[in-house]
Amino acid sequence: MAKIKMDPIEKTWQDRKRVLGMPLTFTKYSLSEDRIFLEKGFFNLKSEEVLLYRIRDIDLKMTLGQRMMGVGTVCIYSSDASCPLLEIENVKNPREVKELIHKAVEAAKDKRRIRPMEVMGNNPFDDPDNEGDFDPDDIDN
Repeated sequence: MAKIKMDPIEKTWQDRKRVLGMPLTFTKYSLSEDRIFLEKGFFNLKSEEVLLYRIRDIDLKMTLGQRMMGVGTVCIYSSDASCPLLEIENVKNPREVKELIHKAVEAAKDKRRIRPMEVMGNNPFDDPDNEGDFDPDDIDN
């Protein structure tokens, strides 16, 4: 049986979930060029990954205790069916991590030429007099 040789995934960032500011847990987070990974467990290992281009929103949560320890939680909302919410809990320098993920997401979307269109309600350009009705005569040529 032939072995399949795979190139190792180059990680641009990695950290562990921290307790009291120290990386004492078996939860690991990492970021590559196209995915973000979560690995947790010691005896039973659970692994999740989200493709960066599927990420829709990134939030940062920092409780008072987390701020005192210099950590925070980065919440990643995605269109991934198996992992719509990925929480990167208690990581060091959470603002920098959030910004790093944001830049990686934008790069991944640009690489795939994906630009989501946001739907806005009551667009003033659709209704120049803002009365709720559209009259083509209201448009200046």
